[in-house]
Amino acid sequence: MRVVLTGRGDFEEWRQAARALLMAGVPPERVAWEPADGGQLFDPPPPLPDPAPGAAAPGVPAGFLSLARSVICHADPVRFGLLYRLLWRLMQDRRLLGLRTDPDVVAAARLEKAVRRDAHKMTAFVRFREAGPPGPTGRRRFVAWFEPDHYVVARTAPFFRGRFADMDWMILTPRGSAAFDGATLTVSAEPATRPDLADETEALWLTYYAGIFNPARLNPRAMRAEMPVKYWANLPEAALIPDLIAGAEARVRGMAETAGRPAPAFHHRLAARRVKTGARDGASPGELSPGDLQPGPAQPMLADPMVAPGGPSHDKGGGPRGRS
Repeated sequence: MRVVLTGRGDFEEWRQAARALLMAGVPPERVAWEPADGGQLFDPPPPLPDPAPGAAAPGVPAGFLSLARSVICHADPVRFGLLYRLLWRLMQDRRLLGLRTDPDVVAAARLEKAVRRDAHKMTAFVRFREAGPPGPTGRRRFVAWFEPDHYVVARTAPFFRGRFADMDWMILTPRGSAAFDGATLTVSAEPATRPDLADETEALWLTYYAGIFNPARLNPRAMRAEMPVKYWANLPEAALIPDLIAGAEARVRGMAETAGRPAPAFHHRLAARRVKTGARDGASPGELSPGDLQPGPAQPMLADPMVAPGGPSHDKGGGPRGRS
C-alpha cells in the first residue's frame, strides 16, 4: 500500500496516516511511504484504509510522541516507515523504547539527535539584516536567510519570537519560513527564495566580531565543530575568519611582548582630583608638582570591543543580528 505525505515536518499528517493504517491492521512491511514531489498528479495514491471492525484508537507512551515529533522533522524519507514500525511494535511491547540497543530505537535516536542539533544551529547562526525603514507601526523590520538540513523552522520559530519580540522579522529557508509582526507568528512549510539584501550596519558587526576575537584561545578544529563550514556562506563574519586565523600567532606574540608594561595612569583625572581637593602637601589647589604626572602602579586594562553606538542592545535582541 502506497502512502504519500507532503513530508515537511508535519507530525499530524503522519499521525493521521499511521493511525488509519494501525487501526486497519496493516503491518509495516506492507506500507510504502513516499514523500510528495508533484509526480503523483496523474497517479494519485489510494485512500487510507478504513478501520477494522471493533478497532479502537491506539494509545502510545508519551515518550514515543515526543520522539516522533522530532524524527518527523528529519529530511530522510526513511523516517516515515521507521516511526510506523516502532508504533506497530509498541502495540506488542510498550517497553520497546527502553531497549537502547534495538536497531529501530537506535535509528530513531540518531535522527532525533540530528534534528535537535540542526535546530540548535539555527538559533545560533541566523543573521538578520535590516530591510528598509521601519513599517507603519514604527517597528524595525529584518530579514534572514538560513539553510537548515532538516524541517526545523516551525520548531525554532517560537525561540525567535521570544528573543526578538521588539522587531518585525522574517526567516526564509529552502525548507519553510517564519514571520513575526509583533502580534502574530506565522509559519509556512513552503520553500522560500533567498533574498538579495544589504545591511548598512554590517560593517559594525564585523568590527565587533574582529574586536572580540581572542587569538590566544584559537582552536580551529573546535571552532569548525561548533560552527561547521557549511554555514559560513550565510555568516558575514565568516569572511574574516581566514585572516584572523592567519594572524593569530603574530597577535599572540604581540600580546606577550606588551604584557609586562604598566598601563598608563589616568593623568588628567588624577590631576583634576588633586586640584579640586587641594589635598597635596606643599602645593596650592591650582598647582601641580612633577610627581603628580608620574606613572602609578599598573592598572587593569579595560576595553569595550563594541564600537557601534547603541551596540549593547544587540545582545538583548534589539539589534540586527540573531544571537543565542
